[in-house]
Amino acid sequence: MKITLDAATTLPDDGTRGTLLGRAWLPDAGPVPVLLRGDDVIDLSRISPTMATLIAMPNLRAVLSAAAGPRVAGVAEIIANTAMDGRDAKRPWLLAPCDLQAVKACGVTFASSMLERVIESSARGDAAAADDIRRTLQAEIGGDLSKVKPGSEPAMRLKEALIERGLWSPYLEVGIGPDAEVFSKCPPMAAVGTGVEVGIHSVSEWNNPEPEIVVVVDPSGTIVGATLGNDVNLRDVEGRSALLLGKAKDNNASAAVGPFIRLFDETFSLDDVRAAEVSLRVEGDDGFELDGRSSMRLISRDPTELVEHTIGPHHQYPDGFVLYTGTMFAPTKDRGGPGKGFTHHPGDIVTISSGKLGCLTNRVEKADKVAPWTFGASALMRSLAARQLL
Repeated sequence: MKITLDAATTLPDDGTRGTLLGRAWLPDAGPVPVLLRGDDVIDLSRISPTMATLIAMPNLRAVLSAAAGPRVAGVAEIIANTAMDGRDAKRPWLLAPCDLQAVKACGVTFASSMLERVIESSARGDAAAADDIRRTLQAEIGGDLSKVKPGSEPAMRLKEALIERGLWSPYLEVGIGPDAEVFSKCPPMAAVGTGVEVGIHSVSEWNNPEPEIVVVVDPSGTIVGATLGNDVNLRDVEGRSALLLGKAKDNNASAAVGPFIRLFDETFSLDDVRAAEVSLRVEGDDGFELDGRSSMRLISRDPTELVEHTIGPHHQYPDGFVLYTGTMFAPTKDRGGPGKGFTHHPGDIVTISSGKLGCLTNRVEKADKVAPWTFGASALMRSLAARQLL
């Protein structure tokens, strides 16, 4: 299936009314931070050469209000050219909106996905066994785990009861225990944006998209905005062993972020993040369709708490970071036969959307067949030096 993008579906519901930042590839120059202003995309590279340094600037909103950089393209024009199918390489297109920031992720922050992690671990990566384990586990645990505050006394009593039943797992430990799971999703500069392919490792036969809100954090640990993410995951690999998390999570093009960073302003706040509804749609060449929807209101740890587990006296991020806040649900709709659950097929179109953040669209392919990652931090430095931006 081909990827097509347009402004009407890619932008937030209120268009460019909010403060939207992105990164664009200029064919005659290289990557630049950009600001969407009305119908125009404005080059910010003379104000800040990277998104990381831009996000770290004091009084950023005032700086952006006064920004007078050159026009890169029209908003509708650059969005349409961002779709990899039929792209004109002589015209600008959008990239992932983060560059030198660390790309971090939290896991098991929603009760539904927490149970799915326990199930895949119990199934040892066997999708066919997951359905029976799911029914057994839900019958044993009972209740609504989304109401259990991680680290609380009720959570610790539940932990003891589950241990006695032989149902404890590393996923329940981080799901209801005192410590959040925080891991590195991919190296800086490795994330892909909207309109391109995401990668699934060729060894995997059971995998899924993970639609998430991604918060944007400056070097001081302050959340300054948000975007969307797809934390592409290999359920069979991670299910074999939690120690295979790196192989399950960090592959070529396995981290999608975008389409834009929406900064907090009078139109968008942290409370909007806390109340965000996120939708997932998967469409396959085989006619398969899957739709899902969930709410950030169901998260077990507030985004500020997740940030506190990531940065502080124990760990600093001088270039800031973006943080996947955890998948809201793991798709379980059968594909290929009863009880086989969901897995991707190459060619799937994955669409993740939320009203105030827009729409992130990618096509699934094997990680060894997607475009290789060649433009890293050293390439960025050489590009900036050539443009006398350092």
